[in-house]
Amino acid sequence: MAEPSSDSMSVLATKICNQINSVFTNSTSTPSPLHTTVDEIASTAAHGGKIFVYGVGREGLMMKALCMRLAHLGLSAHCVGDMTTPPISSSDLLIASAGPGGFSTVDAICGVAKSNGGRVLVLTAQPELGSSVKYANAVAYVAAQTMADDDGVVEGGRGGALLPMGSVYEGALFVLFEMVVFKLVSVLGQTPDEIRSRHTNLE
Repeated sequence: MAEPSSDSMSVLATKICNQINSVFTNSTSTPSPLHTTVDEIASTAAHGGKIFVYGVGREGLMMKALCMRLAHLGLSAHCVGDMTTPPISSSDLLIASAGPGGFSTVDAICGVAKSNGGRVLVLTAQPELGSSVKYANAVAYVAAQTMADDDGVVEGGRGGALLPMGSVYEGALFVLFEMVVFKLVSVLGQTPDEIRSRHTNLE
């Protein structure tokens, strides 16, 4: 039995991609989250600093994906909580995600980073209301829906939203980080062969 055209894979994929794309096409923040994130990472790299990432839940998975690519770019990149994560110091950068504005764990880790002299970049969809921003040296505003403002809307409901809870924000992080990596390849002067050579072979 054929799928109804309105629910076909290509139609759903287009709707999802369009919803995530709207985060960037409708963004009015200056500087953009892309510019802010690239600048913070590039500055840290220029000073030989380490980069740490942290996020909870699905946001945390996006942060880990970024960390993997930063390592492929030749940077000293670490996920907070890993057994091999070194201490943070004044030459280093913590990139933390708090989509809805703040989490107790994100706030605590940002506070520890700040107290040890580290620089803190917070990515959030709630820059004016969130508790995590008070620890930030820089804020990347990702203007996407999170659980703080989804109102339980699903496809066919009020507003016709497709992605639930924080999925728009999390999807936007994935796209943002792909753009960040694309820009950093040029900024850091990396070649495709150099990047590929750093991928694990223990698979």
